[in-house]
Amino acid sequence: MEVKDTPAEVERINAALVALVNQKEVAVSASKIAAIGFCFGGHCALELARSGADIKAAVSFHGTLDTSGLYEDKELKSAVLVLDGAADPLVPREQLAAFSHEMTSKNIDWQLISYAGAVHSFTDPTANVEGVSQYNADVSRRAFKSMFALFTEVL
Repeated sequence: MEVKDTPAEVERINAALVALVNQKEVAVSASKIAAIGFCFGGHCALELARSGADIKAAVSFHGTLDTSGLYEDKELKSAVLVLDGAADPLVPREQLAAFSHEMTSKNIDWQLISYAGAVHSFTDPTANVEGVSQYNADVSRRAFKSMFALFTEVL
């Protein structure tokens, strides 16, 4: 996936965050918000965190890790968790090293978990393109367990 219009994407995500906090239908604690996403949504959750949004955590499930670089001067306020399929052909493997370097340089709470044998869409029970996009019940369970453990810590 190539990042093309990240500023517009992050503007929309930030607008959704503002709408969530300001809506009156259900109580929302602005100090206990996390962003999660799957595939492109995972990329968006990471870009939201990179933009300096006031969230506690950003979690990406099988999302790309590339960045627009537009937010390099922003202070990340959230913990970051990336849940990656180690055999995912849709997330270039060189992105993992670049992401690790970026997060380490930001000196934040971050984790990158790559699950052996998992490909793209490992959380989607309808994914069935062998070797490309395929559900993996064990990996899905482990990934969600990792996300909930992070939420227990930071929310």
